[in-house]
Amino acid sequence: MSQQTFTPALGRLKFTRLYDPVVALTRERLWRSLVAMHVAPRPDDTIVDVGCGTGSQAMLLHRLEPRARIIGVDPDPETLAQARRKSRASGTAPEWRLGMGDALTGLLGPGSADTAVSSLVLHQCPLPMKRAILASMHAVLRPGGKLVIADYGWQRTASMRLAFRVVQLADGVRDTQPNADGVLPELMTGAGFADVREAEVVRTVTGSISVYVAARG
Repeated sequence: MSQQTFTPALGRLKFTRLYDPVVALTRERLWRSLVAMHVAPRPDDTIVDVGCGTGSQAMLLHRLEPRARIIGVDPDPETLAQARRKSRASGTAPEWRLGMGDALTGLLGPGSADTAVSSLVLHQCPLPMKRAILASMHAVLRPGGKLVIADYGWQRTASMRLAFRVVQLADGVRDTQPNADGVLPELMTGAGFADVREAEVVRTVTGSISVYVAARG
């Protein structure tokens, strides 16, 4: 499945250079901080950011704990180049790897990470790829490892469902609707994760973003 094409950072709109300004409209500082809080990086941790995009989450985690090994993985060379430029400018030093989210063990080795993180990736993916990425994250984690995902989840209210239509315009209804229907916890459990919970819900102008936390079973 890793041979499939990937969805660009801004979906079908493909304006990668505009990704950061657009994501800033989603109360990004709040939900990224919540992700970092649930990750709680430690000095000896290896943390993999799956679909790291332009590197914002990986750089935040590195600033919080410079002694941790932070690895950002993304299939888009243009996006990774932007992440490298940002990290040089900010003085942070995550590692950047070109690769698909469903092929993590080939990049890093099975059971090699303490925590796997993903932000605003799974809503763009077809259901089979959502499952494959979650299975790959499970495989790359050590026993007892932690999973933290920030993504569009169950759109509980009419106003959030209406706001989410902007995302569906960019990324398509077929791939995004399962997220809006609340499928992610079920998929995480199906991939072998335990103690799956929706820890946070952040309302934004593009729908609600949920932070999910789980452990490698």
